Amino acid sequence: MRKIKAKFDALRERTGIWSYRFRSRGVSRLHQRPAWGVTGFFALIPSWAPTASAFGFLALSAAYGITLGGHARNVSESVTSSVGFAVNEIKMEGLQRVTEFQVLEALELHERPSLMLFDAADAKERLEGIAWIRNAAIQKFYPGTLRVMIKEQEPYALWQRGDITSVITKKGEVITDEVDGRYANLLRVVNHGAQLRAGEIMSELDNFPGIRARVRAAKLRSERRWDLALENGITVRLPEFDVGDALAELKKLDDQGGLLSRDIVAVDLRLQDRVVVRLSDDAAIRRKTTIEQRGTPSNSGRDT
Repeated sequence: MRKIKAKFDALRERTGIWSYRFRSRGVSRLHQRPAWGVTGFFALIPSWAPTASAFGFLALSAAYGITLGGHARNVSESVTSSVGFAVNEIKMEGLQRVTEFQVLEALELHERPSLMLFDAADAKERLEGIAWIRNAAIQKFYPGTLRVMIKEQEPYALWQRGDITSVITKKGEVITDEVDGRYANLLRVVNHGAQLRAGEIMSELDNFPGIRARVRAAKLRSERRWDLALENGITVRLPEFDVGDALAELKKLDDQGGLLSRDIVAVDLRLQDRVVVRLSDDAAIRRKTTIEQRGTPSNSGRDT
């Protein structure tokens, strides 16, 4: 052992290598920085940069996975709702025929929805797709209130074509085919094209409320003129032109002689110089019998 130590001591004295190497280690190898970390561009990088980069990489990877899986909106809604922007109250105005359920269904609000991410424009378009809604407006009041203002369609008349009856607007637009007792007082217009001219006959009848109250339906004939079906079964045939004058004549005859309360089936007002009244079958038979008993021949048949 002494011989080996003596040899190392002799070698160190001759060359000085070992003494240099041992003296050069002023810092332990664990605490030494690599040469590229103390010179050039890398010397400007702060010590916390590698850790921040690692966390950033993990965050980007998570965001990419969420986006790729289609969960970005759900996560965003959850985050914004949890910090105080959840929809907590919905105020609805103008609802008469549209139900709250229909509005909520069109808004498409999920559990704990976020007011910040709620798309008011898309919701407005869905609301206006409901038949009874003419237009809608949506306002957001932060942090958590949604205000929905509805303007509904005004039912103007009923339009019947075949077995289908619809509620229509004044412009003839179909609102719905679900007709119930709420619309019993609306005028029923019949046949194709009648929906576009409902306002025409309505404006004439509004000048004669006594007659209007008796009208059950208005039938458009050959897209030129109207026949009125009264509640007692009488049909009033109106001319193509001067409808107001014809209705005025009808009112005069009814006021003077109770024409519309008699046993008749039709009143024809299409001729300007006369009014043609058609009796019912029973009335015609009674009239014929009366004339025969008087001994006066009848040449008028059932029309007079």
